[in-house]
Amino acid sequence: MKAVILANGEFPSHPKPLNELLNAPLLVCCDGAIDRLENLAITPNALVGDLDSVKEHLKRKYESILYYDPDHNTNDLTKAVKWCLNHRIKNIVIVGATGKREDHTLGNIGLLCNYARMGVNVTMLTDTGMLQPLLTSTRIESYAGQQVSIFSPNNQTVIYTKNLKYPIVNQPLPELWMGTLNESLGDWFELTFSPGPLIIYQKY
Repeated sequence: MKAVILANGEFPSHPKPLNELLNAPLLVCCDGAIDRLENLAITPNALVGDLDSVKEHLKRKYESILYYDPDHNTNDLTKAVKWCLNHRIKNIVIVGATGKREDHTLGNIGLLCNYARMGVNVTMLTDTGMLQPLLTSTRIESYAGQQVSIFSPNNQTVIYTKNLKYPIVNQPLPELWMGTLNESLGDWFELTFSPGPLIIYQKY
């Protein structure tokens, strides 16, 4: 089964993340994001977090699907991912995790690698594109002219690319900006790297 997690960032407006949300086979809502679902008359399968942003009348309304997690060492998005894992769900699409505060956006994107290490097949959809973590070398579906950015949380990772406009040939990316604004040359591109991980952004 696949789950869609709605984080409490900017509510999605692009058709791709919005369609994932509206057609989710199982919808997990992070804390205060319940306000937007309430306005749309959408009921999630679970409402997860430390619940500090959930209004009291909504706590009462959704009491049967509340999952309170007081752990202040993790954010609400991670709490939602752990809820999915506890229910044996490892295919997860995250929406609404960017926008609003930039520190939250950077933190949520950075957490993708942690989720991958936890055994989650995870994708984050924004209003402009898709982000996914990579733990091992792989070939990725694309299209000619697609904008691609590569982020390397480990600045010791050596990267070799194929079928990108600006090749990276056995080089690390020690600064965040260094792998941005590349472009796919066809319906695939390939990333060979060690030790990893990487985070890949693909514009829609």
